[in-house]
Amino acid sequence: MFIEAALIGVLCYLGALSSPWLFGLTGGWYLITRPLVSGMLVGLILGDIKTGIIIGVAVQAVYIAMVTPGGSMPADLNFVAFPAIALGILSGKGPEVAVALAATIGIAGTILFNAMMVLNSFWNHRADTALERGDERGIYLNSAIWPQVTNFLLRFVPTFIAVYFGAQYISEFMDSLPKVVLSIMNVLGGILPAVGIAILLKQIIKNYTMLIYFLVGFVCIVFLKLNMVALVIVGALLALIHYNYKPEAPQTAPTAPASDDEDEF
Repeated sequence: MFIEAALIGVLCYLGALSSPWLFGLTGGWYLITRPLVSGMLVGLILGDIKTGIIIGVAVQAVYIAMVTPGGSMPADLNFVAFPAIALGILSGKGPEVAVALAATIGIAGTILFNAMMVLNSFWNHRADTALERGDERGIYLNSAIWPQVTNFLLRFVPTFIAVYFGAQYISEFMDSLPKVVLSIMNVLGGILPAVGIAILLKQIIKNYTMLIYFLVGFVCIVFLKLNMVALVIVGALLALIHYNYKPEAPQTAPTAPASDDEDEF
């Protein structure tokens, strides 16, 4: 488990918001830190890809509409994507409990995110001082090296500790919880993905009549038992019908210019 915990810790650092190694935000924050992708990677490391993908899908639904306006971090998705999903897999209690764990760890992860921001301001101040002295080496160290060392320590160490030691105790801890607590976690874990989808719909749907397409997809999946390929085909046909055959907005007739009622002499 030492190697597995170390690999998950390294992935947690590579997927951090300010990590530059995987093409910046493109390969890190916007790729491997998406729970759907990280669930597969963590499941591959822990030897249970199927469970990792199932938990990743459930967690992704919760945070599918999460935005970080102005640097505000409602939950640290990086800790959700790696240590939380890893503990969810190791707990063996299913995706609902894993979602509840992920939501808790994600909120707690904002503390470390804010600590990193505070430490980065310290390194920025040292870089300014080095700039005033004309110290090129000091500028490089305080603007590029030490902030990344701080970021690595604040990502790798908590993730490694959580996965390495949590692997030994998480299953026993979950089994020791009262049934009512597990029931509550199952209920909350089942509700949270619906909340994430609802937030996404609220952001992208401007006209409430568009909800009919969401309901059609729901009926196709739940009652007609269509797979994703069939659902994509149905969605493409509905999109074609909507954009090609929707009624045009009524156009107002141009108003005639006011005539001059005065007689000309």
